[in-house]
Order: sequence, then C-alpha cells, then structure tokens
Amino acid sequence: MKAYSTEKIRNLALVGHSGSGKTSLIEALLFSTGAINRKGKVEDGNTVSDFTKEEINKGISMSTSVVPIEYKDMKINLIDTPGYFDFVGEINGALRAAEAALLLVDASAGIEVGTEKVWDYCERISLPRIIFVNKMEKENVNFAKVVSDLHIDFGKKVIPFTITLGEGEGFKGLIDVLNKKAYEYDGAKRVEVPIPENRLDEVEVVFTEITEVVAETDDELMEKYFAGEEFTHEEFMRGVTAALLEGTAVPLIAGSADTGAGLDILLDTIIDYMPAPNDERANIGFRIEEGDARKVDANEPFSGVVFKTIIDPFVGKISLFKVVSGKLSKDDEIYNASKDETEKIGGLFHLRGKTQMETNEVVAGDIAAISKLSKTETGDTLSNKANKTLYKRIKYPKPNLYFAIEPKSKNDEDKIGPALQRMQDEDPTFISQRNSETKQLTIGGQGNVQLQAVIDRLKDEFGVAVTTVPLRIAYRETIKGKSDVQGRHKKQSGGAGQYGDVHVRFEPSAEEFEFTEEVFGGSVPRNFFPAVEKGIRESLEKGVLAGYPVVNIKATLYDGSYHPVDSNEMAFKIAASMAFKKGMEEAQPILLEPIMKVEVNIPEDYMGDVMGDMNKRRGRILGMEPQEDGTQIVVAEAPHSELFEYSIDLRSMTQARGNFTMEFERYEEVPQMIAEKIIEEAKEEAE
Repeated sequence: MKAYSTEKIRNLALVGHSGSGKTSLIEALLFSTGAINRKGKVEDGNTVSDFTKEEINKGISMSTSVVPIEYKDMKINLIDTPGYFDFVGEINGALRAAEAALLLVDASAGIEVGTEKVWDYCERISLPRIIFVNKMEKENVNFAKVVSDLHIDFGKKVIPFTITLGEGEGFKGLIDVLNKKAYEYDGAKRVEVPIPENRLDEVEVVFTEITEVVAETDDELMEKYFAGEEFTHEEFMRGVTAALLEGTAVPLIAGSADTGAGLDILLDTIIDYMPAPNDERANIGFRIEEGDARKVDANEPFSGVVFKTIIDPFVGKISLFKVVSGKLSKDDEIYNASKDETEKIGGLFHLRGKTQMETNEVVAGDIAAISKLSKTETGDTLSNKANKTLYKRIKYPKPNLYFAIEPKSKNDEDKIGPALQRMQDEDPTFISQRNSETKQLTIGGQGNVQLQAVIDRLKDEFGVAVTTVPLRIAYRETIKGKSDVQGRHKKQSGGAGQYGDVHVRFEPSAEEFEFTEEVFGGSVPRNFFPAVEKGIRESLEKGVLAGYPVVNIKATLYDGSYHPVDSNEMAFKIAASMAFKKGMEEAQPILLEPIMKVEVNIPEDYMGDVMGDMNKRRGRILGMEPQEDGTQIVVAEAPHSELFEYSIDLRSMTQARGNFTMEFERYEEVPQMIAEKIIEEAKEEAE
C-alpha cells in the first residue's frame, strides 16, 4: 500500500445494528475499488473483516478490524465494529479513533436499537456521520418511511443526499440531489439517465433543504440566499462540509452493498465532506491528560494511542494504534507514556482484516499496527520520550453479567489462566477473576453473547474445555441476640494433658469483630488471652448455620479456669472455638445477604415494567432521576442473588434500550423462608 499524507486520509467507524450489512458493505467497497477480485460472503465465512474462527462460525462480527480502502488517490480507513452491544467496548474504541462515523441502516428493518445507541453516542461526542440506508433491493422496502422515521427519531438534520429510483425488487438506481443527476446501476457500474418528470419537484424540495442548511453556516451565504442569488460550486461545497462537521446536517445515502448501487456516491461523500484528521474542525477522540494538545501534524513530536489489542495465535500480540501527532518509523524505539516503559517495535504494518501490509512509516492521522509490544495494553499512550505526551484513557463500561466456570480436566486447569488473560488483553470490558470467598472462577462482561463467545474461544482457540456452574453468593452469618456460654477443653491420655476453660459472652456489634476481656483474679492467665481471641477469630470463618463467614459480633472473655501444668495456648484456643459454636447457636444466628445498589437507565416508556420487575426481585425503589436526553434513571436496591441475570432480563424488557450499573451497598438479613432453603442446600453440599 502506498503512503498517504495526513490530508489524504479519512477515518470512519463503521457502525450499526447487527445484521445491517457492515461486513458485506466492506466487501463491496473493496471489490468496487479493485482491492479484491471476488466478494466474500458472511455465510461462506470468507470475508476480509470477519476472519476469526468464532466470527466465521457464528456469522457475526465480534471484534474491531481495520480495512483501508484506496479511492481517487485517497485512503479511507474503515474501522469495522460488531453490531451486538455486548461488544460495546469495541464500538466505543473505534468511534474514539475516528473523525467520523458511517452508520448503516437496514432499509428492510428500519431504525433498530443499535442505530439509536450509536446515534446517541455520536451526538454525545459531537462526531460527524453519514447514514447509509442499505439493502434497498429487498422486498417491502419503503424508502419514504425510513426517511420519515429517521426524521422522527433523529430530527430534520438528517437530509437525503440521494433519493431512489424505485425500491424493493423495482430498485433501479438513485438521484444525486446535490448534483441533480440520476443514475441507473448495473452492479456498481452506473449510467446517467434523465430525472423522471414526476420526481423533479421532489428533487427541488430536498435540494432547497440542503441549500438552507448551507446558508446557515455563513453570514455571507445567508445574505446571498435571502437575496435569491445562487451559490457557486465552491461556496456550496464549503457550506455542506461546514454543516456536516458542525453537526447541523447528516447526509443520508441510499444503496445496496449486494448490488453495488450507491457505493460510488458514498465514497465521494466520504472524501468530499468528511474531515481529514488534521482539519481544525475535526473531532479528536483522544483528549490530552495534561499540558497542551498536540497538533495532528507529521512535523510534531510523535504521539499515538493503542485503541485495540489483537492476540494472534501465530504472531502473538498486535497493538492497533492511531498516530495523533508526528510520525513513527519501523526502526524507532517506542516509549509507552502510560507505563513509563520503552519497547522495541517487532513489526510495523497496516492491517486489512488479518492481512498485514508492511510499512516503513506511519504519519499523523493514520492507523497502523505494531507487533510484539509486551508491556503495552489497550488505552496506552505511545509517544516520544523526549517530548512525553499522555492521553486520557477511554472509559469502558464495567461488567454487569457474570458466569462461574470450571475447567473439565486438570490439563484444562493449567491452561485456563493464560488463555483468559489473553482475552482480557483484547477486550477491556471483559474480566476474569477468582472469587476469594466462594473460590469460584468467574468471567464477567456486557452480556451472554460476549461471555458465550469467551467460552467458545477457550475451547476452539486455546483447547480449554469448561462448564458453567451456578454462581455462589458470598453470604454472611451473624447473631441477633446475646448468649453467655462456657467452652471447656480437657484431654488426659497419659503424660502432659491439655486443659482450657473459658466463659464468654457473645452479642451483636457494629464492628466486624470485637474482642474484649473482663477477667478478674487471674482465673485465666493474661498470657492465654491472645490464644482465646485467635480461637474465636479462626472460628469466624465458618458459621453454625451454613458455614458462611461470621460478622458483626462482640466476644467478651470474662471468666474461666486453668491448670498449672496442663494448660497451654492450644488448649485455650480449642476451648474458645467450642465456646464460639455454643455461643452462636444460643444467640439467634441469622443469615445475611449482600444488597446491591442498582442504577437503571431506561426510556420513559419502560418505567412501569422495570419498576414492577424490581419489586419482584425483592428490590426497593429509592428514587427516579430524569435525564436531559429524556430517559430516566431508576435508583434501587436489591439482593445480589436476584440480579444474576438482570443484564439479560433488562435487555429483554427494554428491547436492549436499557442499561444499568450496580455496586455492593451492605448486608441485610435473609427472609426466613429463603434462609431455610439456603441453609439446607449448604448442608447437602457439605455432605
């Protein structure tokens, strides 16, 4: 691939609901620009951008891939993203690395939840975008309805730059509104035809809408518009570009990835109107942590951000990065400003899917990959050590769905840790950890599609077979009442014996554990106090109800007896543990469960369903907070045991429009009927 200067580069994140045709569009664009001589198909598993085994097997994108396209002496880096929002980390990273977004809409399906979510994110970060209405050749397509729905949901800023000649099976071509020309397509090849007489008024109406938007970008153009003067071509182009970059207009282009219709207009719109990385109006997704921001200029000191890590089974770690300023040569040493570490470049190349195209140099604004950076992770800043630059890390959502997994064999047990670590390196929204209390190995992510993909990859890529098992709750035990008990340990078997005798009061406490002594007259020698405390502390690990850790109790040693020969620390430790067991049993022991604070963000329409569902989960609604975007945040508390699959259920209740965060709040008593069941299950498991 030839080298391109910054002003000849365009970076677009390719986003949209799953099934809208992103992967097929990339194949069509590569084919139409001569990069490949045969279009791959998702169902055949031979596409450029979906190349992992799991993507091929499932027929969906699961990971970010970069596909550069060369067109009219320009380079367009399309950052292909998954459509499932389980992989939201991939989408957010791609949108941060791009100056614009290409948002696909399936004409036969209309606006879907993935479309809405991506639009909202682009609005939040003020990212220019193009809407491509795909699959115009499908049955029952109604282009006018799609445009109307887009206007209802996203406003009048969505402006058709093309309108269709026919639709569905009768889809023949497009009318280019900007240039007032009509084309019929045979595959990607087009022939200019006259605009049908009955469509001329429609073209004029849309063209007037665009002209009004152009006029609003500049005072001089506004004066010219009201004076009835026509804009020159240069003025019109300048105004359209300004409107798109300011976000007052979003161009809509219709077409078909399968037939090739409209791809030329789409490519022309990208290179004519989308910003180059060094355009002063361009959105720079990576914000400086401190100091002055770097200019997107090849003459500045080098800085860049790793926005994606790929673990290749043959090459090893590949760090996908964007050069924000300066340039990087393959012989340069890399300074990781986030880790304060220097690393050596293994290889420098551009990626097209999995195909590596070596390069000697990467300039500001371009996207490339480096192999074998051992210490570098997703989100790290790469820079020049003499001119250190540090960018803010991308904020990724925390996991909200967890599975507990167990390896099927000892051999799998040895391999599972490194395999999970490699997948964590690839995806910052995925986490694996060993729960210190339940001893379970858990994996956490954004949804069941993502976690199932992890399990499948463990088997297919790493040869590790696992099974999912029920998640265990980290329950606690405590007491509600008081008790006054004796623990006496006496052992005589010839020779030195063992003797320890303690009287202990147990009662509830606000502290996790308190130990005090009120011994008078030396009934228990002072040097045995630590042994008594230790005996009780060690007993706290297993309560008397179901073997869960004990919290919030106070133990007071107030009396006892000893033997001048047979008493020792071990005897008093055992006596204390005996007292603990009796004391717990007599002081009304109860089971405690973790209570989580949950914040659920949902559209207003789903309030009733979500609140009713939360009540069924033994939850308490604490309040509601209206948001600027019209959604509501419902604040609630609920037991952790009722929220294991809340991620899946909330998605179902809200058609995937809701999201939530949760964090541990406190422990509360488990209702008696539920506690009895938990205790019974714990005893069965212990047996």
